[in-house]
Amino acid sequence: MTEAAALLRPAFLGVERSATGRRWVGPGIEEDRLAEAMTQATRLPLPLCRVLVRQGVTAQDAALYCAPALRDLLPDPLSLRDMAQAAQRFVTCLKRRERIAVFADYDVDGGSSAALLITWLRHFGHGATLYIPDRIDEGYGPNPPAMRKLAEGHDLIVCVDCGTLSHEAIAAAAGTDVVVLDHHLGGETLPDALAVVNPNRQDESGDLSHLCAASVVFLMLVEANRQLRGEGVTGPDLMALLDLVALATVADVAPLVGVNRAFVRQGLKVMGRRQRAGLTALADVARMDRAPTPYHLGFLLGPRVNAGGRIGAADLGARLLATDDPHEAEALAARLDTLNTERRDIEARVREAALAQAELRGLDGPLVWAAGEGWHPGVVGIVAARLKEATNRPAVVIGLNDGEGKGSGRSVAGVDLGAAIHRVASEGLLLRGGGHKMAAGLTVEPAHMEQAMARLAELLARQGAGTLGPADLKLDGLLTSGAATIQMIGEMETAGPFGAGAPAPRFAFPDQRVSSLKVFGNGHIRARFSDGTGTVEGIAFGAAETPLGQALKDGSYLHVAGRVEVDEWQGRQRVQLRLEDVAQP
Repeated sequence: MTEAAALLRPAFLGVERSATGRRWVGPGIEEDRLAEAMTQATRLPLPLCRVLVRQGVTAQDAALYCAPALRDLLPDPLSLRDMAQAAQRFVTCLKRRERIAVFADYDVDGGSSAALLITWLRHFGHGATLYIPDRIDEGYGPNPPAMRKLAEGHDLIVCVDCGTLSHEAIAAAAGTDVVVLDHHLGGETLPDALAVVNPNRQDESGDLSHLCAASVVFLMLVEANRQLRGEGVTGPDLMALLDLVALATVADVAPLVGVNRAFVRQGLKVMGRRQRAGLTALADVARMDRAPTPYHLGFLLGPRVNAGGRIGAADLGARLLATDDPHEAEALAARLDTLNTERRDIEARVREAALAQAELRGLDGPLVWAAGEGWHPGVVGIVAARLKEATNRPAVVIGLNDGEGKGSGRSVAGVDLGAAIHRVASEGLLLRGGGHKMAAGLTVEPAHMEQAMARLAELLARQGAGTLGPADLKLDGLLTSGAATIQMIGEMETAGPFGAGAPAPRFAFPDQRVSSLKVFGNGHIRARFSDGTGTVEGIAFGAAETPLGQALKDGSYLHVAGRVEVDEWQGRQRVQLRLEDVAQP
Protein backbone atom coordinates (compact mmCIF):
# COMPACT_ATOMS: atom_id res chain seq x y z
CA MET A 1 0.00 0.00 0.00
CA THR A 2 1.43 3.35 -1.03
CA GLU A 3 1.43 6.41 1.22
CA ALA A 4 -0.89 8.17 -1.22
CA ALA A 5 -3.34 5.26 -1.13
CA ALA A 6 -3.26 5.28 2.65
CA LEU A 7 -4.14 8.97 2.76
CA LEU A 8 -7.11 8.49 0.42
CA ARG A 9 -8.45 5.60 2.47
CA PRO A 10 -10.86 6.41 5.34
CA ALA A 11 -9.21 6.20 8.74
CA PHE A 12 -9.66 2.78 10.33
CA LEU A 13 -12.42 2.87 12.96
CA GLY A 14 -12.55 6.60 12.21
CA VAL A 15 -9.31 7.25 14.12
CA GLU A 16 -7.72 10.30 12.50
CA ARG A 17 -5.57 11.11 15.52
CA SER A 18 -4.90 8.58 18.26
CA ALA A 19 -3.45 9.08 21.71
CA THR A 20 0.04 8.95 20.15
CA GLY A 21 -0.90 11.37 17.37
CA ARG A 22 -1.23 8.79 14.62
CA ARG A 23 -3.84 8.02 11.99
CA TRP A 24 -5.01 4.44 11.91
CA VAL A 25 -4.90 2.75 8.51
CA GLY A 26 -6.44 -0.65 7.91
CA PRO A 27 -6.94 -2.98 4.97
CA GLY A 28 -8.87 -1.57 2.03
CA ILE A 29 -11.79 -3.08 0.15
CA GLU A 30 -9.54 -4.93 -2.30
CA GLU A 31 -7.38 -6.38 0.47
CA ASP A 32 -10.50 -7.51 2.32
CA ARG A 33 -11.78 -9.18 -0.84
CA LEU A 34 -8.49 -10.96 -1.46
CA ALA A 35 -8.26 -12.15 2.14
CA GLU A 36 -11.81 -13.55 2.09
CA ALA A 37 -11.16 -15.24 -1.27
CA MET A 38 -7.93 -16.76 0.09
CA THR A 39 -9.81 -18.10 3.12
CA GLN A 40 -12.36 -19.77 0.86
CA ALA A 41 -9.71 -21.22 -1.45
CA THR A 42 -7.26 -22.43 1.20
CA ARG A 43 -9.41 -22.92 4.33
CA LEU A 44 -6.81 -20.88 6.22
CA PRO A 45 -8.11 -18.62 9.03
CA LEU A 46 -9.15 -15.12 7.96
CA PRO A 47 -6.73 -13.24 10.29
CA LEU A 48 -3.85 -15.25 8.81
CA CYS A 49 -5.07 -14.56 5.28
CA ARG A 50 -5.17 -10.84 6.02
CA VAL A 51 -1.49 -10.98 7.00
CA LEU A 52 -0.58 -12.99 3.92
CA VAL A 53 -2.39 -10.57 1.61
CA ARG A 54 -0.57 -7.66 3.24
CA GLN A 55 2.71 -9.42 2.50
CA GLY A 56 1.74 -9.85 -1.16
CA VAL A 57 1.15 -13.60 -0.99
CA THR A 58 -1.40 -15.11 -3.40
CA ALA A 59 -3.79 -17.94 -2.58
CA GLN A 60 -1.78 -20.23 -4.89
CA ASP A 61 1.45 -19.53 -3.00
CA ALA A 62 0.01 -19.45 0.53
CA ALA A 63 0.83 -23.05 1.47
CA LEU A 64 4.47 -22.77 0.35
CA TYR A 65 4.86 -19.36 1.99
CA CYS A 66 3.66 -20.70 5.33
CA ALA A 67 6.21 -23.53 5.18
CA PRO A 68 9.37 -21.96 3.66
CA ALA A 69 11.89 -24.68 2.81
CA LEU A 70 15.55 -23.88 2.37
CA ARG A 71 15.85 -26.36 -0.51
CA ASP A 72 13.22 -24.37 -2.43
CA LEU A 73 14.50 -20.87 -1.62
CA LEU A 74 18.30 -21.23 -1.46
CA PRO A 75 19.84 -19.33 -4.37
CA ASP A 76 22.63 -20.77 -6.48
CA PRO A 77 25.82 -19.41 -4.87
CA LEU A 78 27.33 -19.04 -8.34
CA SER A 79 24.65 -16.49 -9.22
CA LEU A 80 26.84 -14.02 -7.29
CA ARG A 81 29.83 -12.57 -9.10
CA ASP A 82 33.27 -13.79 -8.00
CA MET A 83 31.77 -16.60 -5.91
CA ALA A 84 33.51 -19.41 -7.80
CA GLN A 85 36.94 -17.77 -7.35
CA ALA A 86 36.31 -17.03 -3.67
CA ALA A 87 35.24 -20.58 -2.81
CA GLN A 88 37.98 -22.16 -4.90
CA ARG A 89 40.73 -20.11 -3.20
CA PHE A 90 39.26 -20.89 0.22
CA VAL A 91 39.19 -24.64 -0.52
CA THR A 92 42.70 -24.52 -1.95
CA CYS A 93 43.92 -22.90 1.28
CA LEU A 94 42.38 -25.73 3.21
CA LYS A 95 43.88 -28.48 1.07
CA ARG A 96 47.33 -26.89 1.12
CA ARG A 97 47.07 -26.06 4.83
CA GLU A 98 47.83 -22.44 4.08
CA ARG A 99 47.50 -19.69 6.66
CA ILE A 100 44.13 -17.91 6.71
CA ALA A 101 43.16 -14.67 8.45
CA VAL A 102 39.57 -13.56 8.93
CA PHE A 103 39.10 -9.79 9.12
CA ALA A 104 35.58 -9.10 10.43
CA ASP A 105 33.42 -6.16 11.40
CA TYR A 106 32.81 -5.76 15.13
CA ASP A 107 29.02 -6.22 15.07
CA VAL A 108 26.80 -9.32 15.20
CA ASP A 109 26.87 -9.84 11.43
CA GLY A 110 30.65 -9.61 11.34
CA GLY A 111 31.08 -11.85 14.38
CA SER A 112 28.64 -14.44 13.04
CA SER A 113 30.36 -14.38 9.64
CA ALA A 114 33.76 -14.96 11.24
CA ALA A 115 32.36 -17.74 13.43
CA LEU A 116 30.92 -19.50 10.36
CA LEU A 117 34.33 -19.63 8.69
CA ILE A 118 36.19 -20.64 11.85
CA THR A 119 33.66 -23.38 12.67
CA TRP A 120 33.77 -24.74 9.12
CA LEU A 121 37.56 -24.86 9.13
CA ARG A 122 37.62 -26.50 12.58
CA HIS A 123 35.77 -29.49 11.09
CA PHE A 124 38.95 -30.19 9.11
CA GLY A 125 41.30 -29.44 11.98
CA HIS A 126 42.34 -26.17 10.34
CA GLY A 127 42.54 -22.89 12.21
CA ALA A 128 42.35 -19.24 11.25
CA THR A 129 43.54 -15.97 12.73
CA LEU A 130 40.66 -13.75 13.84
CA TYR A 131 41.15 -10.00 13.51
CA ILE A 132 38.49 -7.49 14.47
CA PRO A 133 39.38 -3.78 14.46
CA ASP A 134 38.86 -1.59 17.47
CA ARG A 135 35.89 0.69 16.88
CA ILE A 136 37.61 3.76 18.37
CA ASP A 137 41.26 3.30 17.40
CA GLU A 138 40.80 1.79 13.94
CA GLY A 139 37.19 2.48 12.91
CA TYR A 140 35.08 0.37 10.59
CA GLY A 141 36.55 -1.97 8.04
CA PRO A 142 40.06 -2.90 6.92
CA ASN A 143 42.80 -0.38 7.49
CA PRO A 144 46.25 -0.34 5.83
CA PRO A 145 48.41 -1.06 8.93
CA ALA A 146 46.32 -4.05 10.00
CA MET A 147 46.09 -5.50 6.49
CA ARG A 148 49.81 -5.01 5.95
CA LYS A 149 50.57 -6.87 9.18
CA LEU A 150 48.17 -9.72 8.38
CA ALA A 151 49.64 -10.06 4.90
CA GLU A 152 53.07 -10.70 6.39
CA GLY A 153 51.93 -13.87 8.13
CA HIS A 154 49.07 -15.24 6.01
CA ASP A 155 48.41 -16.63 2.56
CA LEU A 156 44.75 -15.54 2.42
CA ILE A 157 42.80 -12.77 4.13
CA VAL A 158 39.02 -13.11 4.10
CA CYS A 159 37.23 -9.83 4.86
CA VAL A 160 33.69 -10.46 6.10
CA ASP A 161 30.96 -7.82 6.51
CA CYS A 162 33.44 -5.20 5.30
CA GLY A 163 35.97 -4.47 2.57
CA THR A 164 33.89 -3.45 -0.45
CA LEU A 165 35.04 0.17 -0.21
CA SER A 166 38.51 -0.54 1.26
CA HIS A 167 40.69 0.14 -1.78
CA GLU A 168 43.72 1.49 0.08
CA ALA A 169 43.64 -1.13 2.83
CA ILE A 170 43.38 -4.07 0.45
CA ALA A 171 46.15 -2.62 -1.69
CA ALA A 172 48.31 -2.60 1.45
CA ALA A 173 48.03 -6.40 1.60
CA ALA A 174 50.06 -6.75 -1.60
CA GLY A 175 51.49 -10.23 -2.02
CA THR A 176 48.61 -11.93 -0.18
CA ASP A 177 45.29 -12.91 -1.71
CA VAL A 178 42.25 -11.07 -0.32
CA VAL A 179 38.66 -12.28 -0.61
CA VAL A 180 35.80 -9.96 0.36
CA LEU A 181 32.45 -11.40 1.50
CA ASP A 182 30.25 -8.40 2.14
CA HIS A 183 26.81 -6.88 1.62
CA HIS A 184 27.36 -3.14 2.02
CA LEU A 185 26.65 -0.82 -0.89
CA GLY A 186 29.46 -0.92 -3.42
CA GLY A 187 31.04 2.02 -5.21
CA GLU A 188 31.66 2.54 -8.91
CA THR A 189 34.96 0.68 -8.63
CA LEU A 190 35.96 -2.32 -6.57
CA PRO A 191 39.17 -2.83 -4.60
CA ASP A 192 41.92 -4.91 -6.14
CA ALA A 193 41.02 -8.14 -4.37
CA LEU A 194 41.07 -11.69 -5.71
CA ALA A 195 37.27 -11.78 -5.29
CA VAL A 196 34.60 -9.38 -4.08
CA VAL A 197 31.39 -11.28 -3.41
CA ASN A 198 28.64 -8.83 -2.58
CA PRO A 199 24.97 -8.85 -3.68
CA ASN A 200 25.05 -5.04 -3.45
CA ARG A 201 27.84 -4.54 -5.97
CA GLN A 202 26.72 -2.08 -8.60
CA ASP A 203 27.08 -4.73 -11.29
CA GLU A 204 24.82 -7.20 -9.46
CA SER A 205 21.14 -7.62 -10.32
CA GLY A 206 19.96 -6.74 -6.82
CA ASP A 207 17.90 -9.95 -6.56
CA LEU A 208 19.84 -10.91 -3.42
CA SER A 209 20.31 -7.44 -1.99
CA HIS A 210 18.44 -8.49 1.16
CA LEU A 211 21.21 -10.85 2.29
CA CYS A 212 23.38 -9.98 5.27
CA ALA A 213 27.10 -10.78 5.24
CA ALA A 214 26.64 -14.04 7.18
CA SER A 215 24.28 -15.25 4.45
CA VAL A 216 26.89 -14.44 1.80
CA VAL A 217 29.47 -16.39 3.83
CA PHE A 218 27.02 -19.29 4.15
CA LEU A 219 26.52 -19.36 0.39
CA MET A 220 30.28 -19.47 -0.10
CA LEU A 221 30.46 -22.45 2.26
CA VAL A 222 27.68 -24.13 0.26
CA GLU A 223 29.83 -23.73 -2.84
CA ALA A 224 32.95 -24.85 -0.94
CA ASN A 225 31.15 -28.01 0.18
CA ARG A 226 30.03 -28.62 -3.41
CA GLN A 227 33.59 -28.30 -4.71
CA LEU A 228 34.83 -30.72 -2.04
CA ARG A 229 32.09 -33.22 -2.87
CA GLY A 230 33.32 -33.19 -6.44
CA GLU A 231 36.63 -34.50 -5.07
CA GLY A 232 34.98 -37.11 -2.86
CA VAL A 233 35.36 -35.12 0.39
CA THR A 234 32.42 -34.59 2.76
CA GLY A 235 32.22 -31.14 4.26
CA PRO A 236 30.60 -30.02 7.52
CA ASP A 237 26.84 -30.13 8.11
CA LEU A 238 25.86 -26.67 6.93
CA MET A 239 22.34 -26.88 8.36
CA ALA A 240 23.90 -26.89 11.83
CA LEU A 241 25.39 -23.46 11.08
CA LEU A 242 22.06 -21.77 10.42
CA ASP A 243 21.73 -20.57 14.01
CA LEU A 244 24.56 -18.13 13.28
CA VAL A 245 22.98 -17.06 9.99
CA ALA A 246 19.62 -16.48 11.70
CA LEU A 247 21.21 -14.42 14.49
CA ALA A 248 23.05 -12.22 12.01
CA THR A 249 20.01 -11.79 9.76
CA VAL A 250 17.77 -10.58 12.57
CA ALA A 251 20.38 -8.54 14.45
CA ASP A 252 21.51 -6.78 11.27
CA VAL A 253 17.87 -5.91 10.52
CA ALA A 254 17.99 -7.65 7.15
CA PRO A 255 14.51 -7.84 5.61
CA LEU A 256 12.78 -11.14 6.33
CA VAL A 257 11.91 -11.91 2.73
CA GLY A 258 12.90 -14.67 0.31
CA VAL A 259 15.54 -17.05 1.57
CA ASN A 260 16.02 -14.94 4.72
CA ARG A 261 12.69 -16.32 6.00
CA ALA A 262 13.95 -19.87 5.61
CA PHE A 263 17.33 -19.01 7.16
CA VAL A 264 15.66 -17.61 10.26
CA ARG A 265 12.94 -20.28 10.54
CA GLN A 266 15.46 -23.12 10.32
CA GLY A 267 18.08 -21.26 12.32
CA LEU A 268 15.70 -20.83 15.26
CA LYS A 269 15.12 -24.60 15.28
CA VAL A 270 18.87 -25.22 15.32
CA MET A 271 19.37 -22.68 18.11
CA GLY A 272 16.65 -24.34 20.15
CA ARG A 273 18.78 -27.51 20.34
CA ARG A 274 21.35 -25.56 22.45
CA GLN A 275 24.31 -27.21 20.73
CA ARG A 276 26.45 -24.09 20.18
CA ALA A 277 28.37 -23.35 23.35
CA GLY A 278 28.49 -19.59 22.86
CA LEU A 279 24.81 -19.10 22.11
CA THR A 280 23.79 -21.44 24.93
CA ALA A 281 25.87 -19.48 27.45
CA LEU A 282 24.54 -16.19 26.11
CA ALA A 283 20.93 -17.38 26.32
CA ASP A 284 21.53 -18.38 29.93
CA VAL A 285 22.94 -15.01 31.02
CA ALA A 286 20.07 -13.30 29.18
CA ARG A 287 17.68 -15.51 31.19
CA MET A 288 15.94 -16.92 28.14
CA ASP A 289 13.52 -19.53 29.44
CA ARG A 290 11.66 -20.43 26.26
CA ALA A 291 12.33 -21.43 22.67
CA PRO A 292 14.16 -18.67 20.77
CA THR A 293 12.20 -16.23 18.63
CA PRO A 294 13.26 -13.33 16.39
CA TYR A 295 12.58 -11.06 19.37
CA HIS A 296 15.18 -12.89 21.44
CA LEU A 297 17.73 -12.64 18.63
CA GLY A 298 17.15 -8.94 18.07
CA PHE A 299 16.73 -7.70 21.62
CA LEU A 300 18.40 -10.16 24.00
CA LEU A 301 21.22 -11.97 22.20
CA GLY A 302 22.20 -9.45 19.52
CA PRO A 303 22.81 -6.47 21.86
CA ARG A 304 24.99 -8.61 24.11
CA VAL A 305 27.12 -9.86 21.20
CA ASN A 306 27.42 -6.26 20.04
CA ALA A 307 28.41 -4.95 23.45
CA GLY A 308 32.05 -5.97 23.05
CA GLY A 309 32.43 -4.08 19.80
CA ARG A 310 30.59 -1.05 21.19
CA ILE A 311 32.34 -0.41 24.50
CA GLY A 312 34.65 -3.35 25.25
CA ALA A 313 37.12 -5.58 23.47
CA ALA A 314 36.08 -5.72 19.83
CA ASP A 315 36.60 -9.46 19.37
CA LEU A 316 34.58 -10.72 22.36
CA GLY A 317 31.38 -11.38 20.40
CA ALA A 318 33.08 -13.25 17.56
CA ARG A 319 35.14 -15.31 20.00
CA LEU A 320 32.00 -16.26 21.88
CA LEU A 321 30.18 -17.35 18.72
CA ALA A 322 33.19 -19.30 17.44
CA THR A 323 34.25 -21.16 20.61
CA ASP A 324 33.41 -24.80 21.24
CA ASP A 325 34.63 -24.65 24.86
CA PRO A 326 31.68 -24.34 27.31
CA HIS A 327 33.86 -22.84 30.06
CA GLU A 328 35.28 -20.17 27.76
CA ALA A 329 31.76 -19.52 26.49
CA GLU A 330 30.43 -18.95 30.01
CA ALA A 331 33.22 -16.50 30.83
CA LEU A 332 32.79 -14.57 27.58
CA ALA A 333 29.00 -14.46 27.93
CA ALA A 334 29.26 -13.11 31.48
CA ARG A 335 31.68 -10.40 30.32
CA LEU A 336 29.42 -9.41 27.44
CA ASP A 337 26.39 -9.28 29.73
CA THR A 338 28.22 -6.87 32.04
CA LEU A 339 29.33 -4.72 29.11
CA ASN A 340 25.76 -4.62 27.82
CA THR A 341 24.57 -3.21 31.14
CA GLU A 342 27.29 -0.54 30.94
CA ARG A 343 26.28 0.17 27.35
CA ARG A 344 22.68 0.82 28.35
CA ASP A 345 23.79 3.36 30.97
CA ILE A 346 26.02 5.19 28.47
CA GLU A 347 23.27 5.09 25.85
CA ALA A 348 20.71 6.64 28.22
CA ARG A 349 22.97 9.64 28.92
CA VAL A 350 23.80 10.23 25.26
CA ARG A 351 20.16 9.77 24.21
CA GLU A 352 18.96 12.45 26.62
CA ALA A 353 21.60 14.95 25.46
CA ALA A 354 21.08 14.18 21.76
CA LEU A 355 17.30 14.57 21.94
CA ALA A 356 17.62 17.92 23.72
CA GLN A 357 20.04 19.17 21.08
CA ALA A 358 17.94 17.89 18.20
CA GLU A 359 14.83 19.58 19.61
CA LEU A 360 16.66 22.91 19.67
CA ARG A 361 17.73 22.38 16.06
CA GLY A 362 14.22 21.34 15.05
CA LEU A 363 12.49 18.00 14.54
CA ASP A 364 10.42 18.80 11.46
CA GLY A 365 13.15 18.96 8.80
CA PRO A 366 14.34 16.20 6.46
CA LEU A 367 17.14 15.23 8.89
CA VAL A 368 17.32 15.07 12.67
CA TRP A 369 20.88 15.15 13.94
CA ALA A 370 23.00 15.82 16.99
CA ALA A 371 26.71 15.79 17.84
CA GLY A 372 28.52 15.87 21.13
CA GLU A 373 32.04 15.91 22.50
CA GLY A 374 32.99 12.63 24.11
CA TRP A 375 29.86 10.74 23.01
CA HIS A 376 30.87 7.12 22.80
CA PRO A 377 30.99 5.94 19.18
CA GLY A 378 29.66 2.58 20.28
CA VAL A 379 26.22 3.93 21.17
CA VAL A 380 25.62 6.64 18.55
CA GLY A 381 23.88 4.17 16.22
CA ILE A 382 21.45 3.06 18.91
CA VAL A 383 20.71 6.68 19.84
CA ALA A 384 20.17 7.54 16.16
CA ALA A 385 17.60 4.73 16.02
CA ARG A 386 15.79 6.19 19.02
CA LEU A 387 15.70 9.66 17.43
CA LYS A 388 14.38 8.15 14.21
CA GLU A 389 11.64 6.31 16.07
CA ALA A 390 10.65 9.42 18.01
CA THR A 391 10.47 11.73 14.98
CA ASN A 392 9.80 9.51 11.95
CA ARG A 393 12.74 11.25 10.29
CA PRO A 394 16.18 10.04 9.20
CA ALA A 395 18.54 10.64 12.12
CA VAL A 396 22.31 10.95 12.50
CA VAL A 397 24.20 11.07 15.80
CA ILE A 398 27.90 11.97 15.85
CA GLY A 399 30.44 11.48 18.62
CA LEU A 400 33.35 13.95 18.58
CA ASN A 401 36.58 12.49 19.90
CA ASP A 402 40.21 13.50 19.32
CA GLY A 403 39.35 16.04 16.64
CA GLU A 404 37.22 13.68 14.57
CA GLY A 405 33.53 12.99 14.36
CA LYS A 406 32.28 9.41 13.97
CA GLY A 407 28.58 9.09 13.41
CA SER A 408 25.87 6.63 12.66
CA GLY A 409 22.53 7.13 10.97
CA ARG A 410 19.18 5.40 10.77
CA SER A 411 16.49 5.98 8.18
CA VAL A 412 12.77 5.50 7.62
CA ALA A 413 10.96 3.54 4.94
CA GLY A 414 11.29 5.06 1.49
CA VAL A 415 14.39 7.14 2.24
CA ASP A 416 17.81 5.74 1.19
CA LEU A 417 20.19 7.12 3.79
CA GLY A 418 23.20 4.99 2.77
CA ALA A 419 23.20 6.29 -0.80
CA ALA A 420 22.83 9.90 0.39
CA ILE A 421 25.75 9.58 2.83
CA HIS A 422 27.85 7.91 0.14
CA ARG A 423 27.10 10.88 -2.14
CA VAL A 424 28.15 13.42 0.51
CA ALA A 425 31.37 11.45 1.07
CA SER A 426 32.10 11.40 -2.67
CA GLU A 427 31.71 15.19 -2.71
CA GLY A 428 34.47 15.51 -0.11
CA LEU A 429 32.38 16.80 2.80
CA LEU A 430 32.88 13.55 4.72
CA LEU A 431 36.13 11.71 5.28
CA ARG A 432 34.25 8.50 4.54
CA GLY A 433 30.73 7.20 4.70
CA GLY A 434 28.24 4.70 3.35
CA GLY A 435 26.05 1.78 4.32
CA HIS A 436 22.54 0.49 3.70
CA LYS A 437 19.26 2.19 2.87
CA MET A 438 18.17 2.04 6.49
CA ALA A 439 21.50 2.34 8.33
CA ALA A 440 24.80 3.98 7.53
CA GLY A 441 27.96 5.34 9.11
CA LEU A 442 30.18 8.34 8.53
CA THR A 443 33.39 10.03 9.61
CA VAL A 444 33.63 13.81 9.42
CA GLU A 445 35.99 16.63 10.34
CA PRO A 446 34.31 18.88 12.95
CA ALA A 447 34.99 21.94 10.80
CA HIS A 448 32.91 20.44 7.96
CA MET A 449 30.17 18.91 10.09
CA GLU A 450 27.54 21.63 9.74
CA GLN A 451 28.07 21.86 5.98
CA ALA A 452 28.01 18.06 5.58
CA MET A 453 24.76 17.72 7.55
CA ALA A 454 23.17 20.55 5.57
CA ARG A 455 24.10 18.82 2.31
CA LEU A 456 22.82 15.49 3.64
CA ALA A 457 19.53 17.13 4.64
CA GLU A 458 19.25 18.59 1.13
CA LEU A 459 19.68 15.16 -0.48
CA LEU A 460 17.20 13.56 1.92
CA ALA A 461 14.66 16.32 1.24
CA ARG A 462 14.72 15.34 -2.44
CA GLN A 463 13.52 11.89 -1.30
CA GLY A 464 10.62 13.43 0.60
CA ALA A 465 12.06 13.10 4.09
CA GLY A 466 10.98 16.63 5.04
CA THR A 467 7.31 16.04 4.30
CA LEU A 468 6.82 13.11 6.65
CA GLY A 469 4.38 13.44 9.52
CA PRO A 470 3.80 11.02 12.38
CA ALA A 471 3.92 7.52 10.98
CA ASP A 472 0.50 6.02 10.35
CA LEU A 473 -0.38 3.03 12.46
CA LYS A 474 -0.99 0.25 9.95
CA LEU A 475 -3.41 -2.43 11.07
CA ASP A 476 -4.21 -5.85 9.67
CA GLY A 477 -7.84 -5.80 10.77
CA LEU A 478 -10.18 -6.14 13.74
CA LEU A 479 -10.22 -8.70 16.52
CA THR A 480 -12.51 -9.21 19.47
CA SER A 481 -11.08 -10.08 22.85
CA GLY A 482 -12.57 -13.56 22.63
CA ALA A 483 -11.02 -14.22 19.21
CA ALA A 484 -7.47 -13.62 20.44
CA THR A 485 -6.51 -17.18 21.38
CA ILE A 486 -3.26 -19.11 21.63
CA GLN A 487 -4.39 -21.23 18.68
CA MET A 488 -4.98 -18.14 16.53
CA ILE A 489 -1.54 -16.75 17.39
CA GLY A 490 0.04 -20.09 16.48
CA GLU A 491 -1.73 -20.03 13.12
CA MET A 492 -0.49 -16.50 12.51
CA GLU A 493 3.09 -17.48 13.28
CA THR A 494 3.08 -19.60 10.10
CA ALA A 495 3.29 -16.31 8.16
CA GLY A 496 6.49 -15.47 10.04
CA PRO A 497 9.17 -15.01 11.03
CA PHE A 498 8.34 -11.37 11.59
CA GLY A 499 10.81 -8.52 11.68
CA ALA A 500 12.37 -6.05 9.24
CA GLY A 501 10.49 -6.03 5.95
CA ALA A 502 7.81 -8.31 7.39
CA PRO A 503 6.28 -6.60 10.42
CA ALA A 504 4.36 -8.70 12.89
CA PRO A 505 0.59 -8.46 12.50
CA ARG A 506 -1.11 -5.66 14.34
CA PHE A 507 -4.82 -5.63 15.15
CA ALA A 508 -7.36 -3.21 16.55
CA PHE A 509 -9.73 -4.24 19.33
CA PRO A 510 -12.74 -1.92 19.13
CA ASP A 511 -14.87 -0.62 22.01
CA GLN A 512 -12.96 -2.18 24.86
CA ARG A 513 -13.86 -1.53 28.47
CA VAL A 514 -10.81 -0.89 30.67
CA SER A 515 -11.60 -3.28 33.52
CA SER A 516 -8.31 -2.91 35.39
CA LEU A 517 -5.06 -0.98 35.17
CA LYS A 518 -1.80 -1.25 37.08
CA VAL A 519 1.50 0.63 36.87
CA PHE A 520 4.52 -1.51 37.78
CA GLY A 521 8.29 -1.64 37.47
CA ASN A 522 9.95 1.22 35.61
CA GLY A 523 6.79 2.96 34.40
CA HIS A 524 5.22 -0.10 32.73
CA ILE A 525 1.44 -0.46 32.45
CA ARG A 526 -0.61 -3.63 32.59
CA ALA A 527 -4.29 -3.32 31.68
CA ARG A 528 -7.18 -5.69 31.18
CA PHE A 529 -9.81 -5.11 28.48
CA SER A 530 -13.16 -6.74 27.81
CA ASP A 531 -15.83 -6.38 25.12
CA GLY A 532 -18.48 -8.98 25.94
CA THR A 533 -16.78 -11.78 23.98
CA GLY A 534 -13.96 -12.24 26.45
CA THR A 535 -11.03 -10.44 28.02
CA VAL A 536 -7.50 -9.72 26.90
CA GLU A 537 -4.57 -8.46 28.94
CA GLY A 538 -2.38 -5.72 27.48
CA ILE A 539 1.05 -4.45 28.42
CA ALA A 540 2.74 -1.17 27.50
CA PHE A 541 6.38 -0.94 28.54
CA GLY A 542 7.62 2.40 29.85
CA ALA A 543 4.34 4.08 28.95
CA ALA A 544 3.21 5.45 32.32
CA GLU A 545 4.29 9.04 31.65
CA THR A 546 3.54 9.07 27.93
CA PRO A 547 0.39 10.17 26.06
CA LEU A 548 -0.47 6.49 25.64
CA GLY A 549 -0.25 5.93 29.38
CA GLN A 550 -2.33 9.01 30.15
CA ALA A 551 -5.05 7.92 27.72
CA LEU A 552 -5.17 4.49 29.37
CA LYS A 553 -5.51 6.07 32.80
CA ASP A 554 -8.22 8.48 31.66
CA GLY A 555 -10.29 6.18 29.45
CA SER A 556 -13.05 3.79 30.48
CA TYR A 557 -13.94 2.69 26.90
CA LEU A 558 -11.24 2.71 24.21
CA HIS A 559 -10.26 1.34 20.84
CA VAL A 560 -6.94 -0.40 21.51
CA ALA A 561 -4.30 -1.57 19.04
CA GLY A 562 -1.19 -3.69 19.19
CA ARG A 563 0.41 -7.03 18.50
CA VAL A 564 -0.91 -10.23 20.05
CA GLU A 565 1.62 -12.66 21.45
CA VAL A 566 1.88 -15.68 23.72
CA ASP A 567 3.33 -14.87 27.14
CA GLU A 568 4.96 -17.76 28.97
CA TRP A 569 5.43 -17.76 32.73
CA GLN A 570 6.34 -20.78 34.88
CA GLY A 571 5.19 -23.17 32.18
CA ARG A 572 1.85 -21.45 31.64
CA GLN A 573 0.82 -19.74 28.43
CA ARG A 574 -1.57 -16.84 28.02
CA VAL A 575 -2.50 -14.33 25.35
CA GLN A 576 -0.99 -10.91 25.77
CA LEU A 577 -1.55 -7.75 23.75
CA ARG A 578 1.60 -5.67 23.26
CA LEU A 579 -0.14 -2.27 23.42
CA GLU A 580 1.01 0.31 20.88
CA ASP A 581 -1.85 2.79 20.71
CA VAL A 582 -5.37 3.66 21.90
CA ALA A 583 -8.06 6.02 20.69
CA GLN A 584 -11.40 7.33 21.83
CA PRO A 585 -14.35 5.53 20.16
